[in-house]
Amino acid sequence: MHDIEPFYNWRHIYVSEEDEHSPFYGRQYSEFEYSQTVYNYYIHPQWDDFGSKTLYLKILIADYEEKYAIIEMLGEWNDAIENDVMELKREVIDKLMTEGIYKFIIVAENVLNFHSSEKDYYEEWYENCADENGWTIILNMPEQTQYDFKKLKLNRYLELMELDNWRIYKPYHLFKKIDGELNQRLVV
Repeated sequence: MHDIEPFYNWRHIYVSEEDEHSPFYGRQYSEFEYSQTVYNYYIHPQWDDFGSKTLYLKILIADYEEKYAIIEMLGEWNDAIENDVMELKREVIDKLMTEGIYKFIIVAENVLNFHSSEKDYYEEWYENCADENGWTIILNMPEQTQYDFKKLKLNRYLELMELDNWRIYKPYHLFKKIDGELNQRLVV
């Protein structure tokens, strides 16, 4: 796990620790000191801790004009024990919503497990976004992880989507592609 770095090809466009509106503004990172873990496995120091013991993230871009953010995640999403969705909602999503962002792309290809609990925070997240014509997409969640996510019917609130080559896009083009696909679904 220590070899999995957050996607870095957009760092010339956006760096969350340099964005004064970001929940991670001012954070400093070491390239050599590995201190955070998911269970017994060290993870790359560029991942951001938001209060979960098993799930980490990196805001790859927050575009305040277009009102979207792309966030990459790593680890185990555990609502049953850790209530990760509450931490994510309160510590990251709510703060971005305060800055006017209501469209979220959550890259979850490195979320290895999902343990569900209550729907409350998902419903709240959905309602907050919907009130502003926003949405949340979970991109490329592994199939076995999706199974547990769908079992509680959470895909009613955060939509699951697949796009294998998302890294070839610039952030704005990825956002427009996903936004266009969502709008196309509504028209049909």
